[in-house]
Amino acid sequence: MQFQGQILKMTSFNAEPIQYYLNLSGDLIHMNELFGKELTIKHTGYQCVNCQENKPIYRMGFCKSCFFESPYASDTIIRPELSTAHLGIAERDLEVEKEIQLQPHTVYLAYTGDVKVGVTRNTQIPTRWIDQGATFALPIAVTENRYEAGMIEVALKEHIPDKTNWRKMLQDDLEDEVDLSDFQQKIKEYFPEDFKKFYSEGENLWKFDYPFEKPEKINSFTLDKKPEFTGKLTGIKGQYLSFDNSNFINIRGHEGYVIELVVKN
Repeated sequence: MQFQGQILKMTSFNAEPIQYYLNLSGDLIHMNELFGKELTIKHTGYQCVNCQENKPIYRMGFCKSCFFESPYASDTIIRPELSTAHLGIAERDLEVEKEIQLQPHTVYLAYTGDVKVGVTRNTQIPTRWIDQGATFALPIAVTENRYEAGMIEVALKEHIPDKTNWRKMLQDDLEDEVDLSDFQQKIKEYFPEDFKKFYSEGENLWKFDYPFEKPEKINSFTLDKKPEFTGKLTGIKGQYLSFDNSNFINIRGHEGYVIELVVKN
């Protein structure tokens, strides 16, 4: 079998185990069915997720000019506390920013090798947690907009990480369930006074089952340094494909890359 197209982040469905689909220019390839098969990935070009031009990808699937111009790559995507749409103030495109920012958001705790705090739009639950490779996730606050969630996260990340350590996430072999509700109780006091009304207790704990086994070591590669790679697909966690000989590629980190994918039967 042979496929080709622009890489977009994998689509996932929360099942036991999680089902993954590689998105190549809108064509979905069920990756769980390819476990144990030899795949060849060949990088053939680029296609910016915004302008669709064949320009080198700068960050997040965008070419350099689009990264600094598109409202879908604005600072508020990474730092929600900078949101201003609730004030009617545009950063790049107010209508787009209203659509993204003026909707309910959830502040959560997740275990990804360490316990971390994060923010996501409610419409991205549980996809956001699966993309991060979270084993467990627990909502701790629901806000009316992105700014409010960002301000809570800013306060809490002084006491708990807000970044995923991807190596710890992939090498984690947690056997005992992490008590995220205990962490929630410990950081409750750090909620900003003006935002305590959004605090939420007693939410359901989410648990995720990945088609993946902990590797002995990690050899990560990119298509910039290795434009053609062949290996046997062994598992998936987060947005990482795992191959034999402990080789890993971050699919989310290759959005906008155009590839040929060959599956050896």
